[in-house]
Amino acid sequence: MNDIQKVEGIVLQEIKNVSEIKKSVINKRTRLIGNDSILDSMKLVELCLSLTDIAEELGFEFDWTSDKAMSTSRSMFKDAGSLSNEFLRQWKNN
Repeated sequence: MNDIQKVEGIVLQEIKNVSEIKKSVINKRTRLIGNDSILDSMKLVELCLSLTDIAEELGFEFDWTSDKAMSTSRSMFKDAGSLSNEFLRQWKNN
């Protein structure tokens, strides 16, 4: 399993855990914010805190409060794939 697959698996599992949606399939295109999203604001924060803990175990600090994260046009929270990509980018740039 390569790093991309590992991170995608981690992020998708955490989304599933936080969303409490057990029956539907969560994939890279699953929307996290906006129309048809599966997370409310409290669940999104819970997800970020969970990913922060995982990042700490992997030896880096996951920054989910940056200007980029809060930008609506380039948000890492747009969908599960975007969040996975940003998590991986921060891990690799550590």
